[in-house]
Amino acid sequence: MKTTFELNGRTLFLRLSEDLDHHNAEYIRVQSDQYLEKYPIHRIVFDFTGVEFMDSSGIGVVMGRYKQMQYAGGEVFVYGIGKSVDRIFQMSGLYRLVKEYRPEREGGY
Repeated sequence: MKTTFELNGRTLFLRLSEDLDHHNAEYIRVQSDQYLEKYPIHRIVFDFTGVEFMDSSGIGVVMGRYKQMQYAGGEVFVYGIGKSVDRIFQMSGLYRLVKEYRPEREGGY
């Protein structure tokens, strides 16, 4: 998985460059958990620009980070979602849990 993790203040950016399926979900979960344990993160932003497919494991990763942020009083955002992943977000109800990240409103990306 070529996901990159970037910490900017209390925001963790996860830039996904491959499909978010069962092969990659565990790596993302473990790595993001390490950041959450080590730093006082208040916001997670998933950048889906490079993602064309997401399965139930990917839904689980997003939901798990959402639950962690809820517990910590934080938020989860998504960015760059294409048509196929958008469809999964709509069908799964993830849009009720996460917000769309807008760099122009959030102070850049």
